[in-house]
Amino acid sequence: MTVEAVDRPAEGVVGLRLVPVSGVATEPWRPGAHIDLVLPSGKVRQYSLHGDPTDGSAYHVAVLQDPQGRGGSVEVHGLSVGDRVTVRGPRNHFPLAGAPAFLFVAGGIGIVPFLPMIEEARRRGTPWRLLYVGRSRASMAFLPRLERYGPERVFVYPRDVTGRPDLAAYLWAAPAGTAVYCCGPDGLMRAVEELMDTACPQGVLHLERFAAAADAAAGENLPFEVELGSTGAVVGVRADQSALDALRQEAPALTASCEDGLCGSCELRELRGTPDHRDHVLSPAERGRTDVMYPCVSRARGGRIVMDL
Repeated sequence: MTVEAVDRPAEGVVGLRLVPVSGVATEPWRPGAHIDLVLPSGKVRQYSLHGDPTDGSAYHVAVLQDPQGRGGSVEVHGLSVGDRVTVRGPRNHFPLAGAPAFLFVAGGIGIVPFLPMIEEARRRGTPWRLLYVGRSRASMAFLPRLERYGPERVFVYPRDVTGRPDLAAYLWAAPAGTAVYCCGPDGLMRAVEELMDTACPQGVLHLERFAAAADAAAGENLPFEVELGSTGAVVGVRADQSALDALRQEAPALTASCEDGLCGSCELRELRGTPDHRDHVLSPAERGRTDVMYPCVSRARGGRIVMDL
């Protein structure tokens, strides 16, 4: 794809409009979807889509520059109109559920997936509210657009002016059955998670992380074996090794992007055994699944697991 336009929706944030080089329509997507952006250096990063999902002419992403990161955001901020990038996807592990009401909780650049979700909620006629937290108004992307929805729906907390919001109060006020969606820094997401049982037992939580949580690797790493269902070959996974790295001995081209358990691109079908899910793709309610595994971070409970490559 080609970078057709670049804009700056907030301090430290760059927006890109990406159009297919071939001129064909982009792949369809739904609110909550993201793409893999393969940068000129070869780095692969995942970014949420915003804009109109029915517009097949382009993809839109917005990226916060993180000077302390691994270099991907800095490279994105260096892109110019006319530059070419490779795009994979879109994929969606954060879809908008059917619910009687929505509460969106966004921190900083975590606002991006909620832009099309809000429009979809409006299209459905479903009540919704947005709690938007940021460092300052100048750093909060798309703020003027969002505030046009009205102060009865959009609650803005620039921390340099207002301090932190009372999350529990917003969660208590959510109607029964509310789908609570949260995306933002790890501290905000942990706070919402910890409050759900007491402040919002009537709601259902949906999370999307754009960085691995600090305890993503919690649990002891023990060696185990992966048997390939198609060939019967057995691959040993050392305690200091991911299952993905071990499996690349048999399948060097095994697809993966973030390798932090966030994007879901390395998903494999499980045939037998019990996985130790350590990803951020599956929801808490899906942690008992035994039909899928994300081998970049997840491991096996027991000595062996059978996978379908």
